Amino acid sequence: MKQSDRAHHTVYKYAFPLIALFLPLPSVADLNAAPGPNVIVIYADDLGYGDLGCFGHPTIKTPALDQMAAEGMKFTQFYSAAPVCTPSRAALLMGRYPIRSGMCSDKRRVLFPNSGGGIPASEVTLAEALKAAGYKTACVGKWHLGHLPQFLPTNNGFDSYFGIPYSNDMDRVADRKHGRSIFLKPEVKFWNVPLMRDTEVVELPADQTTITKRYTEETIKLIQQNKQQPFFIYLAHNMPHVPLFRSPEFQDKSRRGLYGDVIEEIDWSVGEVLKELKTQGLDQNTIVWFCSDNGPWLIFNEQGGSAGLLRDGKGSTWEGGMREPTIAWWPGHIPSGSVSQELGSTMDIYTTSIKLAGGSVPTDRVVDGVDLTPVLLKKGNSPREELAYYRGTKLMAFRKGPWKAHFITKPAYGREPFQEHDPPVLYHLEHDPSEKYDVAQDHPDVIKELKAAAEQHQKTVKPVPSQLEIPLPN
Repeated sequence: MKQSDRAHHTVYKYAFPLIALFLPLPSVADLNAAPGPNVIVIYADDLGYGDLGCFGHPTIKTPALDQMAAEGMKFTQFYSAAPVCTPSRAALLMGRYPIRSGMCSDKRRVLFPNSGGGIPASEVTLAEALKAAGYKTACVGKWHLGHLPQFLPTNNGFDSYFGIPYSNDMDRVADRKHGRSIFLKPEVKFWNVPLMRDTEVVELPADQTTITKRYTEETIKLIQQNKQQPFFIYLAHNMPHVPLFRSPEFQDKSRRGLYGDVIEEIDWSVGEVLKELKTQGLDQNTIVWFCSDNGPWLIFNEQGGSAGLLRDGKGSTWEGGMREPTIAWWPGHIPSGSVSQELGSTMDIYTTSIKLAGGSVPTDRVVDGVDLTPVLLKKGNSPREELAYYRGTKLMAFRKGPWKAHFITKPAYGREPFQEHDPPVLYHLEHDPSEKYDVAQDHPDVIKELKAAAEQHQKTVKPVPSQLEIPLPN
């Protein structure tokens, strides 16, 4: 039986006197005894590590995200669990490396409109775990975990859904002879992407010029409707995945051009969400996460973003493909202006959110997410010491502490073969985040340790069928 089918627990809210605002920050034990905070996860698509003002971009203005970082915590070493859409989203919502759920493949890197697979019924999504803890749940935006009815959000723990079922460049109807030129001056009519409300298509094609704005309005409405009870909102923007679209109000506003316009509208959206939480008096009872599913799509040149000082981008297991610009915001709990250099992953959002909600992290399977609450409250270090870098089912690299060993390398896209390395290529990421200087020759002991850690990790992985390779039923 799926988690969403279980009886919901009743959650009560308590009123605290005004003097509580002047008391010290609560301990982890205090938080576990109190009603859990609302949870909002804002997820960008193909946003690069260097695309935000607070992460160093010189011409894209992101005042809302900059303020979010100033009022919360910026993570400088935070990772997605995959360098492309479907597996990265699966990891976020299941707290597990996608190889454990079959949400990855060496043949098809993501799900497509002609895919017949999707999120396995046996998985416990973040929405299901929070729903069991008494939360109302909603998904707004890009899903990409299966478009058939059984795989949609409302059949996987979410009470409602408003968004597109897969990437916004799928269902292309523009003549193929135009090639990639349609991305230079994109028009809505070039793609037939459906916009859905729960399980019904409500707009075809989706008007992508206003979709960021409408996702924002939907999120604000959900906050207003659910302000009297705990809620979880997963706001997954389509953008800045190509084709790039923005509302008329943001057209030609950024010095960075079309890509900058798109990021600045996402920034506006974040500002509107945070402003609504403050208006409703929910800011101190809501944790908001901002992150991206993978790095920038560099093969689209000026239509793609920047990984800043990191190497490569989307599709690769170099740092630029998987290290993400991440911010956590929870006024009154996360000390403002915090910058964490602790190791973290989107899988940790799963475990941390469930723990804060007083819910139950599944114990009948391997869960790779750890609880980052001590980091958020500046009470301790991250429990995460290791990170595996997968491309499909292949373990390409492994990080332990500051060290990263690449066992296999391959460019993000193209026909170049996989290149195996023996000894592995080794980088000290805190000295060399750009992965320029291979120091394997100087550290055979470190390579031995990372090999052993990677082998120990692989012993915990049990092969399961790939959902991405299942064809659409006739």
